[in-house]
Amino acid sequence: AKMAAAGSELLTGWCLFGLALLVILIFCWVYVRKYQSRRESEVISTITAIFALAVALISSALLPVDIFLVSYMKNQNGTFKDWADANVSRQIEDTVLYGYYTLYSIILFCVFLWIPFVYFYYEEKEEDDGNTCSQVKTALRYTLGFITICAVLLLIGAFVPLDIPNKTNSTEWEKVKLLFEEFGSSHGLTALSFSISSLTVIGMLAAITYTAYGMSALPLNLIKGTTSAAYERLENTEDIEEVEQHLLRIKSKCRDGRPLSSRDRRTVQQLEERLRTLRRRERHLESIEKSWWTKFCEAIRPLKIVWGVFFIIVALLFTVSLFLSNLDKALHSAGFDSGFIILGTNLTNPLNMLLPVLQTVFPLDYILITTIVMYFIFTSMAGIRNMGIWFFWIRLYKIRRGKTRPQALLFLCMILLLIVLHTSYMIYSLAPQYVMYGSQKYLVQVAVRHTCKHLYSMLKKHVFIVCTFFFLLDQCIVTRTYLFLHKFWFFSAAYYFGNWAFIAVFLIGLIVSCCKGKKSVIEGEVDEDDSDMSDDELSVYY
Repeated sequence: AKMAAAGSELLTGWCLFGLALLVILIFCWVYVRKYQSRRESEVISTITAIFALAVALISSALLPVDIFLVSYMKNQNGTFKDWADANVSRQIEDTVLYGYYTLYSIILFCVFLWIPFVYFYYEEKEEDDGNTCSQVKTALRYTLGFITICAVLLLIGAFVPLDIPNKTNSTEWEKVKLLFEEFGSSHGLTALSFSISSLTVIGMLAAITYTAYGMSALPLNLIKGTTSAAYERLENTEDIEEVEQHLLRIKSKCRDGRPLSSRDRRTVQQLEERLRTLRRRERHLESIEKSWWTKFCEAIRPLKIVWGVFFIIVALLFTVSLFLSNLDKALHSAGFDSGFIILGTNLTNPLNMLLPVLQTVFPLDYILITTIVMYFIFTSMAGIRNMGIWFFWIRLYKIRRGKTRPQALLFLCMILLLIVLHTSYMIYSLAPQYVMYGSQKYLVQVAVRHTCKHLYSMLKKHVFIVCTFFFLLDQCIVTRTYLFLHKFWFFSAAYYFGNWAFIAVFLIGLIVSCCKGKKSVIEGEVDEDDSDMSDDELSVYY
């Protein structure tokens, strides 16, 4: 009966996960089809991009499920439910753990094998069109380098020592080791954990670059809006007339048969390229001005402002919460050698205060934690879309609606995969106690002194309080997410410093976004390196 009840509760969690999976797949298909180039689209690259993006979003959806399951095993009074004995609890925990390892194994497969192979295959296809066998061989040769890196990470993870000497806080570290021992120390799983943690550090760098900027750019762009298509078209017409007059003045120099100087020829070439770009802008602006989508966006302009204000408030809330959480670690953690792991919460933050309040009304806390995860994903997408894909100071690709190359989409999905890996730690930094235990409570007995007619007696009273780090593992069940995040102390130390960098980049991005003017209504749609053939797709979008 207990197993049947446990299966029912487990089925509830996985049904929610299945519903989220369906929504994620539909969203991924629409998103990839929206941005991919119709002229350069390929079936394999499209399937790869949709699959990789879906894996990224599914991995982020597993965190709320993990928190829900550990919380649902206990009643509001702190006692375990009838079906949640030790064996059943372990079974549920292992199921979530295997879900994490399955998804993380798929992420390793995508990052180190599938996406690199498809990327290099299409890079070779552009250079050597027609020889499929040669393209596959070259792609496999380049992909072998990624496979080697993955193998090295797995080997390091299998043998890296987990025991860290700590002389100053040995009592606290005994509790940390209990968590690690409870988690298990299989070399195969440890190797996978090390590889994923290594990718998470790269995801942290991507989050600092793209997510932090997206959190400031997205809401401010919604608030400021875009310039009017009619006004931009009028300015563009004036620019066209000015360039045409300049061209006529230069070409008038050779009416008497004299050839143009090399300087004038270069100027004419630049002006003709500029004129072609302006005429493409004219066609785009004309299509946008007549489109029903533009009229619809103008009608919902007040709603966009409201959403922009809401998003900037949420971004500031996250930043303040992250700052207070990091400050708490700086002041009260066991130090660098422990990965700045903090036992308990000394400086509370707004988000950590809000979640326990929402726990009283099911399922508001789970809705909030899911919203936070998706907010990070969408702001990351906005940051990548606005900035493009860079390698240090070199811009590799632009993300544009209907004109994104297959290689750029593969890069986009890989970056999102890495950012999602770091999202779990970001959520933990914002609400550490909630990510560890969810809404679990702990039932304890306290002695209360009772006075009656000058006689004193001690009575035992049961009280329940929220689970924290200091309670026994058999009474408060720790989420698999938390144990997975803190398996290696040096990665936790890297995440700690990464949070400070994230806050700094967000504040810089906020200042830059405030100083910028309104975006063009065709921002990023027309570039000088575009061909005139790209205008054939206007009717698809406008």
